[in-house]
Amino acid sequence: MRKKSMFSSLLGLLVIAALVAGGYTFFKDMDGPAVQVSPTTGRVSPASVLQIRMSDPSGIRSLSVGIRKNNVVNVIFKRHFDEYLPDRVVEVPLKDANLREGAFDLEVRATDGSLAGFGQGNTRTVQLPMRLDTQPPRISVKTLPPYVRRGGSAVIRYAIDEDVSTSGVLVAGYFVPGFLQKDGSYLCFFPFPYTMTAKDFKNAVEITAADLAGNVTKSRLTVMAYERNFKSDNLELSDAFLQTVENKLRALAPHAANPLECYLYINNQVRAGNAQRLREIGQDTAAAMLWDGVFQRLPRSAARAGFADHRFFHYQGKLVGESFHLGFDLASVRNAEVPAANSGRVVFVGDLGIYGNLIVIDHGLGLMSLYSHLSEQLVNPGDVVKKRQIIARTGSTGLAFGDHLHFGMLVGGIEVTPLEWIDAKWIRDNITGRLDASAN
Repeated sequence: MRKKSMFSSLLGLLVIAALVAGGYTFFKDMDGPAVQVSPTTGRVSPASVLQIRMSDPSGIRSLSVGIRKNNVVNVIFKRHFDEYLPDRVVEVPLKDANLREGAFDLEVRATDGSLAGFGQGNTRTVQLPMRLDTQPPRISVKTLPPYVRRGGSAVIRYAIDEDVSTSGVLVAGYFVPGFLQKDGSYLCFFPFPYTMTAKDFKNAVEITAADLAGNVTKSRLTVMAYERNFKSDNLELSDAFLQTVENKLRALAPHAANPLECYLYINNQVRAGNAQRLREIGQDTAAAMLWDGVFQRLPRSAARAGFADHRFFHYQGKLVGESFHLGFDLASVRNAEVPAANSGRVVFVGDLGIYGNLIVIDHGLGLMSLYSHLSEQLVNPGDVVKKRQIIARTGSTGLAFGDHLHFGMLVGGIEVTPLEWIDAKWIRDNITGRLDASAN
């Protein structure tokens, strides 16, 4: 009898514990899911896709999206989830929502997987004011068509009739952003890549803008493009040279089977990777001009190689590779002091493949100067430097054999000829003078 009583008591305790646990589970989650909707601009177009992020410790049970207008809700999306995941991201396209131009409220209802509401779960309702905008932005260029030579730089000023999320210039599909200025206009520096002919470049430059609703304008940008001849050289690769490269830069090509393979890997894959990294660095730029006047070259230096020199490499009489030298090689005394070519902000200090020890200075609006093969770097990322401030000492790091400075210029992350930027007349005629005229 006592055993039966003890068993009944234990069973009763288990039932009570189960009820308590069930009650806690039932009542513990009394809030609906957290909901975030993007875009957050308050404007959409029929091409827009809403991204709805939901999170709840009890999991997400269901989602409903509707359009509320004149107190009537038209449901455009509804889904019940079989698996109650604690975090979900759902994309809702608006192309079939039959929206009409003007204002409406977006109504999002998300329900969690808790037992609240007698098993129905908690529901969070979010209402966001929206406006359907089907008109693309209108762009008006304020500067005359720029004159630009192959491998060179150009600038335009333009205005847009509404707020935009992005705008700029497309060069053969490569996007170079424009930057909003205090007077409401936009400035955009863009390159004429050395790899393109004048004919191809002329037909490949477009100006574009996307408004807050996602409507996009894209049209041909008129440019006066001209050819520029670059030097070319045929160079024979000796075994002694290849061995020197391997001894120095083997770490850049750890899987190369021999010195020739090591050199070709560095000259091709490593060089291409470095170019991509410079494009990434080129995005870290100020929205205003940080520089003033002509850019300074290394004092008391002699030119040793020019921009876009085309080099063909031969080994034992056979063509094995080629490259373009994308900078201006300047030789002075050993470990010569390197001044900043113009004022700006340091955005990169470190080792970068073929460039060796490298410094990149941002001068604003995507315009940057680079200094490579350095033996010593005297600044840090984030430092603000003045024109002629000593930032480094020359050296022979990277793919360099002999102390010198490799000086380069970037526009939108693409290397352009530095010779234009060290020419006061070119800057006046093609940059500052044009911008001053367009501002009047």
